[in-house]
Amino acid sequence: MDVLVRLYASYRETAGLDRLRVSLSGGATVADAVAALLEAAPSLPRDFRPHLIAVNEEFANPAYPLSDGDDVALYPPVSGGADALVGTAPLDAREAADAVRRSFNGAVVTFEGTTRDNTGGRPVLRLEYEADERMAEKAIGRILVETMARFGVPAITARHRVGRLEIGDVSLVVAAGAPHRTEAFLAGLYVVDRIKHIVPVWKKEHFADGEVWVGAACDPETHALHLSEAPYAGFLAEREGEPALSRG
Repeated sequence: MDVLVRLYASYRETAGLDRLRVSLSGGATVADAVAALLEAAPSLPRDFRPHLIAVNEEFANPAYPLSDGDDVALYPPVSGGADALVGTAPLDAREAADAVRRSFNGAVVTFEGTTRDNTGGRPVLRLEYEADERMAEKAIGRILVETMARFGVPAITARHRVGRLEIGDVSLVVAAGAPHRTEAFLAGLYVVDRIKHIVPVWKKEHFADGEVWVGAACDPETHALHLSEAPYAGFLAEREGEPALSRG
């Protein structure tokens, strides 16, 4: 089977290439793909261990099994620019924006997700968010590292509030700082999409006549399709040197 391996930032520079197609035997794992990469890129250190791995836009580990046509992305660590937080305290969008301000950033874009008073015309009284807070914070942190590597954004933060929220309360804040506005806007949107799809946070809507948990399972194929059709897909394809996927 054939697998595409992508490298970013310092990994790309050290290897002297940004992508490599490798042929692997059936039953191969990410570790086997990394071994094939090391054979093709002798400039990488022999003890090379990727900091973050994604297979078909989903986080993975070295033991993750691969299939023909899989896309394996290897991301290096980011120096201090990613900031993730999950908790019950009220969120401050200005504080999040200040956290990503840098003298070299010409754009700071902030997103606030707020509790609305209706769903499909049905009045909402309040919301309740539940999370595995440690896992949610870890997942968001990995999303931020991935986003910084893919979009070239030097500073980004995301804070998710859990517990009881009243109408108008802020449940999610994402702030991205970048030298230019395009990267900042698209990186923030990408983070919000990723959080909605893969972070273990659940929402219950309370109505006058009942309550309901809100959410939809998103399998890896559906998630990858969404990312390929989102507004940032063309930007990422151009950055990675491939044509954007059509909406077919």
